[in-house]
Amino acid sequence: MNSIIKLSDNAASRIKEIMSSAEKNAIGVRVSVKSGGCAGMSYVMEYSKEINPNDEVIEDKGVKVYIDSAAVMYLLGTEMDYKKEEFSSTFVFNNPNETISSPRSCRALTQQRQSESF
Repeated sequence: MNSIIKLSDNAASRIKEIMSSAEKNAIGVRVSVKSGGCAGMSYVMEYSKEINPNDEVIEDKGVKVYIDSAAVMYLLGTEMDYKKEEFSSTFVFNNPNETISSPRSCRALTQQRQSESF
């Protein structure tokens, strides 16, 4: 079975850094979705402090990412990357399944970004 999401080397490295300074009760990073954003959904990242019974657990490149069960159908085939620029850094979700009717209303839909909040 293919993984729900794939982590780039940069994303895995950044998650390792984040987890090295996380609270003791954090067991990994959770990805979920909420209403909003260009395609009607946006990605949410937060520390995971427990395993929810319906979570999908992705173990890749030495890190654990917990996928909220409600997010699975929105994340299938997605690559999670991490980009660092001169004045900002962000996780980027490259999701081949996202579509939009008006390219002008949201230029970079294929790279919806979740600002780092850790």
